[in-house]
Amino acid sequence: MKFKAMTAVAALLVAAPMLGMADEEAELVVNGEIEMVTKTDAPAHLEGALPEIMSGWRFRSDETQQTQMDDFDNPGMIFVDQAQAVWDTAEGSEGKSCASCHNDVESMEGVRAVYPKWNEEAGEVRTLAMQINDCRETQMGAEPWKYDGSDMTAMEALISVQSRGMPVNVAIDGPAQSTWEQGKEMYYTRYGQLELSCANCHEDNYGNMIRADHLSQGQINGFPVYRLKNTKLNSSHARFKGCIRDTRAETFSPGSPEFVALELYVASRGNGLSVEAPSVRN
Repeated sequence: MKFKAMTAVAALLVAAPMLGMADEEAELVVNGEIEMVTKTDAPAHLEGALPEIMSGWRFRSDETQQTQMDDFDNPGMIFVDQAQAVWDTAEGSEGKSCASCHNDVESMEGVRAVYPKWNEEAGEVRTLAMQINDCRETQMGAEPWKYDGSDMTAMEALISVQSRGMPVNVAIDGPAQSTWEQGKEMYYTRYGQLELSCANCHEDNYGNMIRADHLSQGQINGFPVYRLKNTKLNSSHARFKGCIRDTRAETFSPGSPEFVALELYVASRGNGLSVEAPSVRN
């Protein structure tokens, strides 16, 4: 099984010159003032797996990196502006907006850095998207948004902007531990006809070229991500779905318990990196 999986990876990897690849020592500073940690020591739970963790920003070309360094150039900020208008708009049977309870969106500072997190009242790990929909349904009396739809990813991006530059600090102990363990198991499980796991690409082969793409560590500190490939904001669950699909497997649905667990685990692999969203990737 392991040999077959590595053979599949080898078939996809190509030896290609690193033309246009970014300076490995480059630093991410947004708008000339928000300093981002894009490389740091791996968290303790990754001992033996990775010596250090790196943001996907470090694996992009100079041009793509620069697009993220100025909000006027970052296409993802268009969706942030749209979500700002929604934040202040009353919806639902209660006639409330997000601002009705939370005031200015700046009150969300620090929120993105700790999600997913255990919700004691609900008795479950919740992602930011789950919490947004809970607010819409229970507080506003509004219809929930599609989990990985454009409204949701835009609102996630708006909330994430309030935490840009803050370190990811996802808790994995206590009542969240069993969900984290489930996510870890998924990360190392091989899926599909290609029998590939997340780790085969993002732990064993990061830094290599796979077809025309430079493999990163698969960190999600930059999600929601504006992808140049599809010219829209993308959620982490949409990316998970695409990755599993690429192994030629039946995939899970965005918002499913499986992807919630995987998000918790993958987010914890980036503990110590800065929140970047909305980031820009290929």
